Amino acid sequence: MRAAMASLVLAPVLATALAGSPAHAQRGPESVAPIAEKLIDAVVNISTSQVAKGPEGVPLPQVPKGSPFEDFFEDFFNKKGGGGRVPPQDRKVSSLGSGFVIDGAEGLVVTNNHVIEGADEIIVNFHDGSKLKVDKVLGRDTKADLALLKVTPKKPLVSVKFGSSANVKVGDWVMAIGNPFGLGGTLTVGIISAKQRDINAGPYDDFLQTDAAINKGNSGGPLFNMQGEVVGVNTAIISPTGGSIGIGFAVPADTVTAVISQLKEFGQVKRGWLGVKIQSISEDIGESLGVPENTGALVAGVTPDSPAAKAGVEAGDVILKFDGKDVTTMRGLPKLVAQSQIGKAVDIEIQRQGQKKTLSVTVGMLDDEEGNPTPAAEEKKDEAPPASSTVLGLSLLPLNDEMRSRFGFDAKVKGLIVGDIDPSSAAASKNIRQGDVITEAQQEPVATAKDLETAIEKVKKTGGKSVLLLVEDAKGDTRFVAIPF
Repeated sequence: MRAAMASLVLAPVLATALAGSPAHAQRGPESVAPIAEKLIDAVVNISTSQVAKGPEGVPLPQVPKGSPFEDFFEDFFNKKGGGGRVPPQDRKVSSLGSGFVIDGAEGLVVTNNHVIEGADEIIVNFHDGSKLKVDKVLGRDTKADLALLKVTPKKPLVSVKFGSSANVKVGDWVMAIGNPFGLGGTLTVGIISAKQRDINAGPYDDFLQTDAAINKGNSGGPLFNMQGEVVGVNTAIISPTGGSIGIGFAVPADTVTAVISQLKEFGQVKRGWLGVKIQSISEDIGESLGVPENTGALVAGVTPDSPAAKAGVEAGDVILKFDGKDVTTMRGLPKLVAQSQIGKAVDIEIQRQGQKKTLSVTVGMLDDEEGNPTPAAEEKKDEAPPASSTVLGLSLLPLNDEMRSRFGFDAKVKGLIVGDIDPSSAAASKNIRQGDVITEAQQEPVATAKDLETAIEKVKKTGGKSVLLLVEDAKGDTRFVAIPF
């Protein structure tokens, strides 16, 4: 307790000592006013409006029977809509965000997609009080949360240029300009707190994190370096109150420039596609596969007729390299594939059952359309239920047509369906659920509980501590799970 108290007391003393030293007198950058003056006219307020359908009409007010107000309210509300109710009325909903001009001659403005999503009318408000109506949304990308707008300027607009987010370092000073809480152009200063942040916003998360104050209404605004270049687009915050607590996120400029150039040329973003379902490699899965933890991307499933399927990629493969670039983490692969040229043949290095090999794959184009799950077949009533077995704390049944119908599995899926789960078992802690199907054990197909038991015995004889299972759910999602003995 004393040590903790001492540290609390010493901290302000140390800070005071450092503040008094000339070498540590500088607590921040020199005034950013000269830079801000050149930039603030290029930062805009985005106001949107849309027509929302009104709720059902309000009920007739309750007044005493025989009251002189009874006839009055009946006449009033009947004139409004009859039946004693006010008819539903449409209402106009408005919202505010930020953006910035990247081409003053053409009138091109960048903002977040979520700022303009669903808008019937978009107005760009400038720092000098002028405003322009958006002629056209040239394109939008939901995955990067970016949109490119077109206005027709009466004279060339002040614009800003992009810098390289790759050159930004943790600790560099940055400034954000935007429209927090609808107050108008506001500038805040901070540093880059971290890079390559994954906040589970999408498959291509690669955010810059900053402690420059970002609040509601800052979305879509620029994050500048000290040279006045845009290094990010402010997009999200983490906050329990809705206000800044010093954790804000911006889409890196290198990502923004790639997306915006495609939106300008094609009106959409064309991303590369491989056609694999992947997962990270945990310590126990890595032990089963013979690879270090968090090495590469583990293929949990391959989409039929996809580029990966045609190249010979199989479930259980670990992708180590893509087009000559190391796949250091699972989430690094989608970014490498997305940035690849569509139609280009690239080499991928995989590890399969302990052996490395190289495959050639032709990159396809990602289709944002999501397929609907296959409807379940008509249930068969006359099939006798098979006998169940318990292995690893799991009650298992061979998957038959009746089970496929009940749980919605495709006819091609074969394996053992999970029934009851012992809550104290290791399998329960690995998030295996009732209705999941175990299709493989140690990368070998299983059709009966005996197959699974045989795979477990083989692992035990080699000194292994867990068995690697391939599990599929009714949605068609597959994943590898290592169950310790």
